Amino acid sequence: MRSIGEMARDSGLGVSALRFYDGAGVLVPARVDPASGYRWYGPGQLAEARLLARLRRTGMPLADVRLVLAAWSGADTDLVRTLLDAHLRRLERGLSEARAALSTVRALLEHRENPMTSFRTPTVSLTVAADELAAALDAVRFAASTDPELPVLGGVLFDTEDDALRVVATDRYRMAVARAGASGHDGPRAQFVVPAPVADAMRALLTGSGGGDGGVRLSVADGRVVLEAGDRQAAGRCLDHDFPDYRRLAALPPGTRTLVDVAALRAAVRGGPVRAGDPGEEGGTARDLSLLEITADGTVAVVDEGDGAGRDRIAVDRDYLLDALDALAAGTRERLVVEFGAPTAPIAFRRVDEDGAEEGDAFSLLMPVRLED
Repeated sequence: MRSIGEMARDSGLGVSALRFYDGAGVLVPARVDPASGYRWYGPGQLAEARLLARLRRTGMPLADVRLVLAAWSGADTDLVRTLLDAHLRRLERGLSEARAALSTVRALLEHRENPMTSFRTPTVSLTVAADELAAALDAVRFAASTDPELPVLGGVLFDTEDDALRVVATDRYRMAVARAGASGHDGPRAQFVVPAPVADAMRALLTGSGGGDGGVRLSVADGRVVLEAGDRQAAGRCLDHDFPDYRRLAALPPGTRTLVDVAALRAAVRGGPVRAGDPGEEGGTARDLSLLEITADGTVAVVDEGDGAGRDRIAVDRDYLLDALDALAAGTRERLVVEFGAPTAPIAFRRVDEDGAEEGDAFSLLMPVRLED
């Protein structure tokens, strides 16, 4: 007999998926402990679970999955072949429809764009507080993408305002935004994407600029960005791409907010239970997940899937969570506001001042990982 954890490990189905398929009557355990409710699976059920995992990856409807499993061990395999062929035709039809829809979107995009206009960053310059810009880059750099298929996300967005500079990075699964004070703005408001290596060179320049409240001069013209600190500078070409509208991405539905102690949460995440993500999650790589829950007393706990369900529960990539905590809590910050929204909405981490009021100078969003079908 295999426990539910062993069955999850050996079959490729997560614990939550096994619970789901038990409740749906698709893969019912051979034995359930009457006292604890713990599930046990017989030796012959492993092959059935592995088959179920393969069918699950294809997106086969649950009703068809149930029929395939019921007919699998029979002598007549015609029903299984018929169901597989029908599902393959559905997938091919869906792919054809998706291609047509994407072709329409591309046509709309080409119609929207002006083919006579080439990429050109407006000329603008401003003075930015050196220590604040260094802290802002530290708060967002971890979220920049390394995916060669999305080169625009491999940089840091610089968004100039009259009295501030916002920097943003995202790799689709997480986004970080930070603000640095600015003055002496010359030119229109502008957005430009600085390649990650250039952003790193700027951060290194700030380290040697003396820190403190001194200002450094940031300017961009003809697609080239320059950061000057005294007689030294870091410069490079901006990325020739448009960055996603980060303000729209940051517009979250109302959620449950609570104040957390960073050191305690970090220790709980590092030492707490983890769940191995299913293959295919997070860009095709199985990663360790932490299951977070806001308890009845308003604290954030790292829980195990076997625990009873709490008021609010969400699964996030464990390493991404630690990155966000480390970046936002740099320096002397001891507390953050954590905001849980809908189960499919990002979880937000925001800086607060000594009185617990939200500062608004930096925040991070993490996309949740769905645990069940």
